[in-house]
Amino acid sequence: MVVLVWLLLSYINGSLVATFLRHQTFYEDPRYILFIHMVINDSIQLTVTITLFLLSYIFYRINVSFCCFFILIAVFTTRNTPLNLASMAIERYIAICEPLRHTQICTVRRTYIVIGIIWFICAAPDITDLFVTLATESMSYFHGSVSCLRQNVFKDPILAQKRLAFDVIYFSCVFLTLVFTYLRILFVARALSSDKMSAKRARNTILLHGAQLAMCMLSYISPSVEIVLSLIFPRRGREIRFANYLIVFVLPRFLSPIIYGVRDKKFRKYLKMYRCRVNVKIVAPANRDDE
Repeated sequence: MVVLVWLLLSYINGSLVATFLRHQTFYEDPRYILFIHMVINDSIQLTVTITLFLLSYIFYRINVSFCCFFILIAVFTTRNTPLNLASMAIERYIAICEPLRHTQICTVRRTYIVIGIIWFICAAPDITDLFVTLATESMSYFHGSVSCLRQNVFKDPILAQKRLAFDVIYFSCVFLTLVFTYLRILFVARALSSDKMSAKRARNTILLHGAQLAMCMLSYISPSVEIVLSLIFPRRGREIRFANYLIVFVLPRFLSPIIYGVRDKKFRKYLKMYRCRVNVKIVAPANRDDE
Protein backbone atom coordinates (compact mmCIF):
# COMPACT_ATOMS: atom_id res chain seq x y z
CA MET A 1 0.00 0.00 0.00
CA VAL A 2 2.78 2.43 0.94
CA VAL A 3 4.71 1.69 -2.27
CA LEU A 4 1.58 2.16 -4.40
CA VAL A 5 0.93 5.53 -2.76
CA TRP A 6 4.54 6.53 -3.43
CA LEU A 7 4.30 5.48 -7.10
CA LEU A 8 1.07 7.43 -7.55
CA LEU A 9 2.43 10.59 -5.95
CA SER A 10 5.72 10.26 -7.85
CA TYR A 11 3.82 10.08 -11.14
CA ILE A 12 1.71 13.13 -10.24
CA ASN A 13 4.67 15.16 -9.01
CA GLY A 14 6.73 14.12 -12.03
CA SER A 15 4.00 15.47 -14.33
CA LEU A 16 3.94 18.76 -12.41
CA VAL A 17 7.72 19.16 -12.56
CA ALA A 18 7.80 18.31 -16.29
CA THR A 19 5.04 20.86 -16.95
CA PHE A 20 6.98 23.54 -15.06
CA LEU A 21 10.26 22.82 -16.86
CA ARG A 22 8.68 22.92 -20.33
CA HIS A 23 7.23 26.43 -20.04
CA GLN A 24 9.31 29.58 -19.58
CA THR A 25 6.37 31.52 -18.16
CA PHE A 26 6.63 29.63 -14.86
CA TYR A 27 10.33 30.48 -14.47
CA GLU A 28 9.45 34.15 -14.04
CA ASP A 29 6.67 33.76 -11.47
CA PRO A 30 7.76 33.49 -7.79
CA ARG A 31 4.50 31.75 -6.96
CA TYR A 32 5.23 28.79 -9.23
CA ILE A 33 8.91 28.69 -8.34
CA LEU A 34 7.97 28.22 -4.69
CA PHE A 35 5.35 25.67 -5.68
CA ILE A 36 7.69 23.52 -7.75
CA HIS A 37 10.31 23.71 -4.99
CA MET A 38 7.69 22.31 -2.62
CA VAL A 39 6.79 19.54 -5.09
CA ILE A 40 10.44 18.48 -5.49
CA ASN A 41 11.00 18.75 -1.73
CA ASP A 42 7.92 16.62 -1.01
CA SER A 43 9.03 14.02 -3.57
CA ILE A 44 12.41 13.69 -1.84
CA GLN A 45 10.74 13.59 1.56
CA LEU A 46 8.31 10.84 0.54
CA THR A 47 11.04 8.76 -1.09
CA VAL A 48 13.27 8.93 1.98
CA THR A 49 10.53 8.38 4.56
CA ILE A 50 8.99 5.49 2.62
CA THR A 51 12.46 3.92 2.32
CA LEU A 52 12.88 4.22 6.10
CA PHE A 53 9.35 2.94 6.67
CA LEU A 54 9.97 -0.18 4.56
CA LEU A 55 13.41 -0.82 6.05
CA SER A 56 11.96 -0.66 9.56
CA TYR A 57 9.40 -3.33 8.63
CA ILE A 58 11.77 -5.60 6.69
CA PHE A 59 15.00 -5.41 8.71
CA TYR A 60 13.89 -3.56 11.87
CA ARG A 61 17.52 -2.55 12.58
CA ILE A 62 19.88 -0.89 10.08
CA ASN A 63 23.40 0.57 10.10
CA VAL A 64 23.65 3.74 12.22
CA SER A 65 25.57 5.69 9.54
CA PHE A 66 22.92 5.01 6.90
CA CYS A 67 20.20 5.77 9.43
CA CYS A 68 21.78 9.17 10.25
CA PHE A 69 21.83 10.09 6.57
CA PHE A 70 18.21 9.08 5.96
CA ILE A 71 16.93 10.75 9.13
CA LEU A 72 18.66 14.07 8.44
CA ILE A 73 17.33 14.24 4.86
CA ALA A 74 13.85 13.30 6.09
CA VAL A 75 13.96 15.96 8.83
CA PHE A 76 15.26 18.69 6.50
CA THR A 77 12.57 18.06 3.87
CA THR A 78 9.81 17.65 6.46
CA ARG A 79 10.68 20.99 8.04
CA ASN A 80 10.95 22.66 4.61
CA THR A 81 7.29 22.18 3.68
CA PRO A 82 5.67 24.39 6.37
CA LEU A 83 8.26 27.14 5.76
CA ASN A 84 7.68 26.90 2.02
CA LEU A 85 3.92 27.18 2.55
CA ALA A 86 4.46 30.19 4.81
CA SER A 87 6.57 31.81 2.07
CA MET A 88 3.81 31.13 -0.46
CA ALA A 89 1.30 32.66 1.94
CA ILE A 90 3.40 35.82 2.22
CA GLU A 91 3.75 35.97 -1.59
CA ARG A 92 -0.04 35.70 -2.01
CA TYR A 93 -0.55 38.29 0.72
CA ILE A 94 1.68 40.77 -1.13
CA ALA A 95 0.04 39.96 -4.48
CA ILE A 96 -3.49 40.56 -3.17
CA CYS A 97 -3.00 43.19 -0.47
CA GLU A 98 -0.09 45.12 -2.05
CA PRO A 99 -0.57 44.51 -5.81
CA LEU A 100 1.31 47.66 -6.92
CA ARG A 101 4.45 46.60 -5.04
CA HIS A 102 4.28 42.90 -5.81
CA THR A 103 6.62 42.89 -8.81
CA GLN A 104 9.15 45.01 -6.91
CA ILE A 105 9.15 42.89 -3.75
CA CYS A 106 8.64 39.38 -5.17
CA THR A 107 11.40 38.99 -7.74
CA VAL A 108 12.82 35.74 -9.08
CA ARG A 109 16.21 36.45 -7.49
CA ARG A 110 14.67 37.08 -4.07
CA THR A 111 12.59 33.93 -4.41
CA TYR A 112 15.71 31.79 -4.84
CA ILE A 113 17.30 33.59 -1.88
CA VAL A 114 14.23 32.73 0.22
CA ILE A 115 14.53 29.07 -0.82
CA GLY A 116 18.18 29.09 0.27
CA ILE A 117 17.21 30.65 3.61
CA ILE A 118 14.51 27.98 4.09
CA TRP A 119 17.07 25.19 3.65
CA PHE A 120 19.54 26.90 5.99
CA ILE A 121 16.93 27.43 8.73
CA CYS A 122 15.78 23.82 8.47
CA ALA A 123 19.22 22.21 8.20
CA ALA A 124 21.31 24.18 10.70
CA PRO A 125 19.60 23.07 13.97
CA ASP A 126 19.64 19.37 13.04
CA ILE A 127 23.19 19.32 11.67
CA THR A 128 24.27 20.20 15.22
CA ASP A 129 22.65 16.94 16.37
CA LEU A 130 25.06 15.06 14.13
CA PHE A 131 28.08 17.06 15.36
CA VAL A 132 27.16 16.47 19.01
CA THR A 133 26.69 12.75 18.37
CA LEU A 134 30.06 12.56 16.57
CA ALA A 135 31.68 14.25 19.57
CA THR A 136 30.03 12.11 22.25
CA GLU A 137 29.89 8.66 20.63
CA SER A 138 32.77 6.39 19.57
CA MET A 139 33.28 5.45 15.92
CA SER A 140 32.19 1.89 16.68
CA TYR A 141 28.72 3.28 17.44
CA PHE A 142 28.32 4.33 13.79
CA HIS A 143 29.24 0.83 12.61
CA GLY A 144 26.53 -0.76 14.72
CA SER A 145 22.85 -1.19 13.94
CA VAL A 146 19.78 0.44 15.45
CA SER A 147 16.03 0.74 15.06
CA CYS A 148 16.05 3.76 12.78
CA LEU A 149 14.20 6.37 14.80
CA ARG A 150 15.50 9.84 15.49
CA GLN A 151 15.46 9.46 19.26
CA ASN A 152 17.39 6.18 18.97
CA VAL A 153 20.21 7.68 16.91
CA PHE A 154 20.59 11.13 18.49
CA LYS A 155 20.25 10.05 22.10
CA ASP A 156 21.73 12.94 24.08
CA PRO A 157 19.00 14.42 26.38
CA ILE A 158 20.23 17.95 25.61
CA LEU A 159 19.42 17.39 21.93
CA ALA A 160 15.83 16.47 22.79
CA GLN A 161 15.44 19.68 24.81
CA LYS A 162 17.01 21.72 22.00
CA ARG A 163 14.64 20.18 19.41
CA LEU A 164 11.66 20.90 21.65
CA ALA A 165 12.64 24.57 22.05
CA PHE A 166 13.28 24.95 18.32
CA ASP A 167 9.98 23.27 17.42
CA VAL A 168 8.02 25.59 19.73
CA ILE A 169 9.59 28.69 18.17
CA TYR A 170 9.27 27.28 14.66
CA PHE A 171 5.65 26.21 15.16
CA SER A 172 4.69 29.58 16.62
CA CYS A 173 6.29 31.62 13.81
CA VAL A 174 4.76 29.55 11.02
CA PHE A 175 1.35 29.43 12.71
CA LEU A 176 1.25 33.20 13.24
CA THR A 177 2.34 33.78 9.64
CA LEU A 178 -0.43 31.48 8.44
CA VAL A 179 -3.14 33.16 10.52
CA PHE A 180 -2.10 36.72 9.66
CA THR A 181 -1.63 36.30 5.91
CA TYR A 182 -4.67 34.16 5.21
CA LEU A 183 -7.03 36.25 7.33
CA ARG A 184 -5.81 39.36 5.50
CA ILE A 185 -6.26 37.61 2.15
CA LEU A 186 -9.72 36.44 3.14
CA PHE A 187 -10.89 39.91 4.14
CA VAL A 188 -9.43 41.56 1.04
CA ALA A 189 -10.87 38.86 -1.23
CA ARG A 190 -14.32 39.42 0.23
CA ALA A 191 -14.02 43.17 -0.17
CA LEU A 192 -12.75 43.10 -3.76
CA SER A 193 -14.78 40.24 -5.22
CA SER A 194 -17.70 41.49 -7.29
CA ASP A 195 -19.38 38.09 -7.54
CA LYS A 196 -19.99 35.37 -4.99
CA MET A 197 -18.22 32.64 -6.97
CA SER A 198 -14.87 34.45 -6.87
CA ALA A 199 -15.17 35.02 -3.14
CA LYS A 200 -16.10 31.38 -2.61
CA ARG A 201 -13.10 30.22 -4.67
CA ALA A 202 -10.76 32.45 -2.66
CA ARG A 203 -12.14 31.07 0.61
CA ASN A 204 -11.76 27.47 -0.60
CA THR A 205 -8.15 28.08 -1.63
CA ILE A 206 -7.39 29.57 1.78
CA LEU A 207 -9.01 26.62 3.55
CA LEU A 208 -7.00 24.12 1.47
CA HIS A 209 -3.75 25.94 2.22
CA GLY A 210 -4.64 26.06 5.89
CA ALA A 211 -5.48 22.35 5.97
CA GLN A 212 -2.23 21.47 4.22
CA LEU A 213 -0.13 23.54 6.57
CA ALA A 214 -1.99 22.26 9.64
CA MET A 215 -1.39 18.63 8.61
CA CYS A 216 2.27 19.33 7.88
CA MET A 217 2.68 20.90 11.30
CA LEU A 218 1.28 17.75 12.91
CA SER A 219 4.78 16.33 12.43
CA TYR A 220 5.89 18.36 15.48
CA ILE A 221 3.42 16.74 17.85
CA SER A 222 3.06 13.34 16.17
CA PRO A 223 5.94 11.67 18.09
CA SER A 224 4.30 12.58 21.41
CA VAL A 225 0.87 11.45 20.18
CA GLU A 226 2.37 8.18 18.93
CA ILE A 227 3.98 7.50 22.33
CA VAL A 228 0.71 8.20 24.19
CA LEU A 229 -1.31 5.97 21.84
CA SER A 230 1.29 3.21 22.14
CA LEU A 231 0.91 3.31 25.93
CA ILE A 232 -2.88 3.13 25.64
CA PHE A 233 -2.81 0.41 22.95
CA PRO A 234 0.47 -1.47 23.57
CA ARG A 235 -0.32 -4.26 21.09
CA ARG A 236 -1.13 -1.87 18.22
CA GLY A 237 2.29 -0.24 17.86
CA ARG A 238 2.76 -0.94 14.16
CA GLU A 239 -0.82 0.01 13.25
CA ILE A 240 -0.45 3.30 15.16
CA ARG A 241 2.85 4.00 13.45
CA PHE A 242 1.38 3.27 10.01
CA ALA A 243 -1.70 5.47 10.59
CA ASN A 244 0.50 8.24 11.96
CA TYR A 245 2.73 8.05 8.87
CA LEU A 246 -0.21 8.25 6.45
CA ILE A 247 -1.88 11.18 8.20
CA VAL A 248 1.22 13.24 8.96
CA PHE A 249 3.52 12.58 5.99
CA VAL A 250 1.43 11.33 3.06
CA LEU A 251 -1.94 13.12 3.14
CA PRO A 252 -0.49 16.69 3.09
CA ARG A 253 1.44 15.77 -0.10
CA PHE A 254 -1.82 14.98 -1.90
CA LEU A 255 -3.05 18.56 -1.46
CA SER A 256 -0.28 20.28 -3.44
CA PRO A 257 -1.34 18.77 -6.80
CA ILE A 258 -4.98 19.55 -6.00
CA ILE A 259 -4.34 23.21 -5.15
CA TYR A 260 -2.00 24.03 -8.03
CA GLY A 261 -2.21 21.19 -10.53
CA VAL A 262 -6.01 21.07 -10.69
CA ARG A 263 -7.51 24.26 -9.22
CA ASP A 264 -4.99 26.76 -10.64
CA LYS A 265 -6.27 27.69 -14.11
CA LYS A 266 -2.90 28.66 -15.57
CA PHE A 267 -1.10 25.55 -14.40
CA ARG A 268 -4.05 23.31 -15.32
CA LYS A 269 -3.96 24.65 -18.88
CA TYR A 270 -0.29 23.77 -19.37
CA LEU A 271 -0.65 20.47 -17.49
CA LYS A 272 -3.38 19.41 -19.95
CA MET A 273 -1.10 20.36 -22.85
CA TYR A 274 1.67 18.22 -21.38
CA ARG A 275 -0.69 15.26 -20.85
CA CYS A 276 -1.91 15.54 -24.46
CA ARG A 277 1.68 15.47 -25.76
CA VAL A 278 2.49 12.42 -23.66
CA ASN A 279 -0.62 10.61 -24.90
CA VAL A 280 0.23 11.43 -28.52
CA LYS A 281 3.76 10.06 -28.09
CA ILE A 282 2.37 6.86 -26.59
CA VAL A 283 -0.34 6.38 -29.21
CA ALA A 284 1.82 7.19 -32.26
CA PRO A 285 4.29 4.26 -31.86
CA ALA A 286 1.38 1.91 -31.17
CA ASN A 287 -0.30 2.96 -34.43
CA ARG A 288 2.91 2.39 -36.37
CA ASP A 289 3.23 -1.09 -34.86
CA ASP A 290 -0.33 -1.90 -35.95
CA GLU A 291 0.45 -0.82 -39.51
